[in-house]
Amino acid sequence: MLDIKFIRQNPEKIKEGCRKKQVNVDIDRLLEIDKKRRTYLQEVEALRAAQNKLGKNEIEKAKEIKSKIKEIEPELKRIEKEFNELMLQIPNLPFDEVPEGKDEEENVVLREVGEKPQFDFPFKDYLEISQKLDLIDVKRAAKVSGSRFGFLKNEAVLLEFALINFVFEELKKERFIPVIPPVMIKPEMMEGMGYVERGRDEIYFIEKDNLYLVGTSEQVIGPMHSGEIFERKDLPKRYVAFSSCFRREAGSYGKDTRGILRVHQFDKIEMFIFCEPSDSKKEHEFLLSLEEKFMQALDIPYRVIQICTGDLGDPAAAKYDIEAWIPSENRYRETHSTSNCTDFQARRLNIKYRDEEGKLAFVHTLNGTGLAIGRTLIAIIENYQQKDGSVKVPEVLQKYTGFDKIG
Repeated sequence: MLDIKFIRQNPEKIKEGCRKKQVNVDIDRLLEIDKKRRTYLQEVEALRAAQNKLGKNEIEKAKEIKSKIKEIEPELKRIEKEFNELMLQIPNLPFDEVPEGKDEEENVVLREVGEKPQFDFPFKDYLEISQKLDLIDVKRAAKVSGSRFGFLKNEAVLLEFALINFVFEELKKERFIPVIPPVMIKPEMMEGMGYVERGRDEIYFIEKDNLYLVGTSEQVIGPMHSGEIFERKDLPKRYVAFSSCFRREAGSYGKDTRGILRVHQFDKIEMFIFCEPSDSKKEHEFLLSLEEKFMQALDIPYRVIQICTGDLGDPAAAKYDIEAWIPSENRYRETHSTSNCTDFQARRLNIKYRDEEGKLAFVHTLNGTGLAIGRTLIAIIENYQQKDGSVKVPEVLQKYTGFDKIG
């Protein structure tokens, strides 16, 4: 959520930011409603002040004031409802340095890192390799759960735990606090994170219990500190969470239906940071550097993408993606993202800190993928496949797996 004072003072900047993000919000209507709302609030406040000054004998006057307040309140309630709905529709504004573009086709490649494998044999895709090595079973998963599910089996399971141990061990060195969070979240907390207004179709909702299933653990880590005040000395506060995540994949029918690339349930490591506003750009670059460090340690070729304005989600002011090289597709596929959400989520969740002068201000929040486990397994299996049908294990993971080859 943006500051209404900022919106009043910069309506054209807000309109421009919405345009860049391809979001339609009637800012003029918001300002009109805001003006009415303030007028009614001032009127009610004046009436209540007058009411408080009345003596005990001025019963008729008190009744008259009470009647006026009662008359105003329904209209004020209606106006406040529309005001809040419009406020929630406004996305975070993109930073000036974010490239302008309509969609993912206009994202900018910043760099490519690592040498793509050169195979001297007919290489296979990860699913064919995995089925021969009994690592992934999508047929039985479809029988049990339907499409877009998979069983991980045998060494693939041990490889997942190795990836988790590797990332958690590295992030502990950087003062990240390990967390295994709930995977269900109250609607008001999900709304506070800013993913509902234009992402509702992707989210699983359990109506009977009035709970959402998380699509990424950042959605539940942010609200951990809702309504709280950090001391400046405790910032930045860094968390690393592991959880299963759930997405409906609405609108992706016909896309990546084979295998485990685009599934309804997947495991993910997520980094999350609360920091002072002056540090958020630096922390954003730090998160990106960690994601690159993990990819380099795994020795998987990748590229870094700067996300354009039209492809940014509502909460993000800036975002980078990392995409791993997938030989069978002859292209890169997303495995990581990291976003600077400035104070957008903190305002909705009322998360503040005491600045150096002791004044209260909103923190900035950032998130970044530690590892999307399923997609990382795909990248390892394809890039590390051998002529005899086996798969080498990345050297950095071997101390966790206890083996250096699968098959």
